Amino acid sequence: MEEHPEARLIVDTLHKAGYVAYYAGGWVRDYLLNHPSDDIDIATNATPETIQALFPHTVPLGIAFGIVLVVVDAHQFEVATFRQDIDYQDGRRPTKVEFSDAKEDAKRRDFTINGMFYDPLRDEILDYVDGKADLEKKLIRAIGNPHERIQEDRLRMIRGVRLACRFGFQIEEKTQDAIRAHAKELFPAVAIERIVQELAKGYAFGRLRLMLLGLHEFGLLASIFPEMESLSGDLLAQRIEPIRRYPKTAPLIASLLLLFPGYELAQQLQLAKRLKLSNQDMQFTTFLYRLKELVDTDINQSRPIENVEWAYLYSNTFCPACLQIISSHLEIARSAHFLEHHEERMKHLCEALIRIKTQDPVVKSGDLVKEGIQPGRTMGQLLTEAERISFNERLYEPAPVIERLKKTALWPSD
Repeated sequence: MEEHPEARLIVDTLHKAGYVAYYAGGWVRDYLLNHPSDDIDIATNATPETIQALFPHTVPLGIAFGIVLVVVDAHQFEVATFRQDIDYQDGRRPTKVEFSDAKEDAKRRDFTINGMFYDPLRDEILDYVDGKADLEKKLIRAIGNPHERIQEDRLRMIRGVRLACRFGFQIEEKTQDAIRAHAKELFPAVAIERIVQELAKGYAFGRLRLMLLGLHEFGLLASIFPEMESLSGDLLAQRIEPIRRYPKTAPLIASLLLLFPGYELAQQLQLAKRLKLSNQDMQFTTFLYRLKELVDTDINQSRPIENVEWAYLYSNTFCPACLQIISSHLEIARSAHFLEHHEERMKHLCEALIRIKTQDPVVKSGDLVKEGIQPGRTMGQLLTEAERISFNERLYEPAPVIERLKKTALWPSD
């Protein structure tokens, strides 16, 4: 197996102190599927207080739930005490937990393929829920009663769809029935941030398109986005088809916007707020919308677009991904021509792009002071116009730009 010395050290330390400790959950699943992962959670019969006493660097991540973060050589691992979850009331978390053993701990987990343990000291899989059998059958099956597992945490419905899409598995029939039965109960039990995290994981594994189709099939997409209630599966598939060609550097919001093709910018930003996305996502949304507008203007030739406008767009860090997104909606031949066209224009504006990124304008305030222009509003207007002239006419020495400035109405008359 692939060695993880820091995680193994934690297990070994607990073992030498007289406790059992195993790798748990998703890492074990991925290990059996031969999907290497460094994301290891550890489960043990040691209490949180014991864990804190045994390791010098710990963070009480969730003491009430028996979870301690152990830090070893800058690597962080969640170490959790085996437990039973008792009395779920809000469809999200238990109101009480009782410490138990590995078998009982496995029974509280979501799906059989996530309910196994691995003992790195003995190189042994501990499987109390038939997770290995379901891995071989390529099945996502809830542990125990699927209705109870979902009512404990409604997010498990979305996680089940995500896992099925990620691995190309089927969801077991009774688990399917339970998801459909509880699909409309997603809110208010689950915070929107947790749902977005699941969507982001699906996107990170290149399975968002399939995940959205799966969520629609089970009625979950309409729970997240009520606007999708009457949308047919065929129309949804058509809308999100461009995701296949979206660049990996594009954020999640770029793909989710495909669900709402008629949205204006204000509506797109409201969607981002509803999903509680970051300010950077909001900025990306705005930039993509404005770039599409400018591209449409350029194609339709409804007004001339100056080099200075393109230069500032091209210098934006979002631009490469946004250009690829726009090209993804074009026919293959047009898409290639579109990108080549903008790459060629970028080459012509190379000097301007460098000056924007390094904040090194051709004409500076000192150059204008030498010409008798005093600091103030007029100087600001002249500096702006100087940059426009420089980029539009590709003049990158101060003297010719200033000569052009003197012929404008902005230059003070004698």
